[in-house]
Amino acid sequence: MGRSSPSWTFLTHHARVLIEVARDPEVRVRDLAARIGITERGVQKILADLHRDGYLTRERVGRRNHYGLNLDEHFRYPTEAGVPIRLLIDIFRQPDPPGQA
Repeated sequence: MGRSSPSWTFLTHHARVLIEVARDPEVRVRDLAARIGITERGVQKILADLHRDGYLTRERVGRRNHYGLNLDEHFRYPTEAGVPIRLLIDIFRQPDPPGQA
């Protein structure tokens, strides 16, 4: 039996954007949208939310944006409010190749 698209997911789109930015700080909005499966406009809104609330910084470098994450910022939901987002990012960040640190 084939697998169909999931009707729900454990991670929100906001979490997925954070994870993808952690993996590639110079990722383009177009590429984020394709990786996550949402519209470019949806990604732009999420990036604006994350920037406004202090989770994300943006710096224009030439024609591209370079994003930084405030990994010490805490989750927003009351039951996780004492937990830094660094823990989530560390779970999903791809490890450096051997010999790279």
